[in-house]
Amino acid sequence: MVLVGIMGAGKSAIGRRLAERLNLPFVDADTEIEAAANMTIPEMFEIHGEAYFRDGERRVITRLLSDGPQVLSTGGGAFMNDETRSRIKADSLSIWLYADFDILMERVRRKANRPLLKSPDPEAVMRALLEERNPVYAQADISVESRDGPHDVVVDAVVSSLHAHLLAAAGNSLHRPQGAADTASAPEPTGK
Repeated sequence: MVLVGIMGAGKSAIGRRLAERLNLPFVDADTEIEAAANMTIPEMFEIHGEAYFRDGERRVITRLLSDGPQVLSTGGGAFMNDETRSRIKADSLSIWLYADFDILMERVRRKANRPLLKSPDPEAVMRALLEERNPVYAQADISVESRDGPHDVVVDAVVSSLHAHLLAAAGNSLHRPQGAADTASAPEPTGK
């Protein structure tokens, strides 16, 4: 499963605990990107620019998705790439972690390694990013609010949502009449 959402939503912190709970490996895409490039993400942005970083991000996530069951935390912009988003939808289950604006700002202020927020008005940048990205994040299979408080509360919500999603998916396939998928895609007879 792949965690998506804006910076500060808690993808890494929740992802680690979720992986532990589900007894799956945890992988942080940003850590893997830095290892592959042999430099930090802020250095990539500064030296090569955002386009270079995004291309590396796309390649690394494609590779990681072929590594089998895991909890994968992605960077805030990863799901915005059409190819990456399609690959995630084809190969995994996406979970959008979202949070209230004030919570996000409180969280991102704790770290100085947010290249997109290196601005005289980081709040305006965050608002613009949310406006642009939230409709895309909303395409994820599951959405869970990342509230302040104990991480286990959010992990519980993710597990509960995951359970409901899988039951619904299983129910849909159980209630489909046998052969329905085959006839639904078959062309209509022309009568000739």
